[in-house]
Amino acid sequence: MQTRKLGTTGPTVSALGLGAMGMSDFYGDADRAESLATLAAAVEAGITLIDTGDFYGMGHNELLIAEALKTLPRDRLVLSVKFGAQRGPDSAFLGFDARPAAVKTALAYSLKRLGVDHIDVYRPARLDPAVPIEDTVGAIAELVQAGYVRHIGLSEVGAETIRRAAAVHPIVDLQIEYSLLSRGIEAAILPTCRALGIAITAYGVLGRGLIGGHAVQVDAAGDFRGHSPRFQGENLKTNLDLAAALRAAGEGIGLTPAQAAIAWVAAQGADIVPLVGARKPERLAEALGALTTALSPDALAALERAVPKGAAAGDRYPAMQMAMLDSERG
Repeated sequence: MQTRKLGTTGPTVSALGLGAMGMSDFYGDADRAESLATLAAAVEAGITLIDTGDFYGMGHNELLIAEALKTLPRDRLVLSVKFGAQRGPDSAFLGFDARPAAVKTALAYSLKRLGVDHIDVYRPARLDPAVPIEDTVGAIAELVQAGYVRHIGLSEVGAETIRRAAAVHPIVDLQIEYSLLSRGIEAAILPTCRALGIAITAYGVLGRGLIGGHAVQVDAAGDFRGHSPRFQGENLKTNLDLAAALRAAGEGIGLTPAQAAIAWVAAQGADIVPLVGARKPERLAEALGALTTALSPDALAALERAVPKGAAAGDRYPAMQMAMLDSERG
């Protein structure tokens, strides 16, 4: 397994990370046995970065990982946890809470659910507009000093917020959507991170499955893509045309569409770690194949011709959620 470093001050991790969200939430039902098998297969393959959130399935995802950790080597893993998203008993999102006391309470529950004594990378899921980022990062910094957290990360915040956070405590990575379909970070966010020695852990590298090369059913109960603009009407048709073009370009370099999409993200810099949301061992095996081919400049150009920058139709989230993204403000 190839490795990459999370920023100038962070841990060394596998060049591909596993995002566990879909094993509990947002993409419809998942099979528990297959999820556990996928986690085990990921670690066996050398993946060390496992990403979760305390609100994925209202703690279900952390409990699932805790079950997997009974047989997996905790000391070889880097557990990345997001916190702060508030949800009601009907699963509806209610906003974000990143007050210092809430930060520490959330961590206490995550430690308990995961059955661990520390979190490797702890990050607010989004910017709480009512709480200065300095206060949130300062609270996590106190948890670092106490030994409950090893490193601090951020998620979906813009360049100004990144700079303010980094002035309080070293930040090892920014978790944010980045793919052939979503390249907004290239204007200001990515240069800011690089100037500050902050890595990118990129989620959504397959465009929520749009460019993964497998049939996508978005009408299942609990699948949030049914409300995503990129999966609606003419937007969906346009985006599926892009997916077909990517398939053709990938075939030209011996890669499946998923492998081509992952390999493109990985090729954008040694400071970028793609996260894949595989829920089955066979999908994980396919994703791992993306690391076996170094893309030439001609191959990269072919993929970018297939999916040109800005070609995706529709926003990456519904309007209400887009309004909550500090990252969309620059």
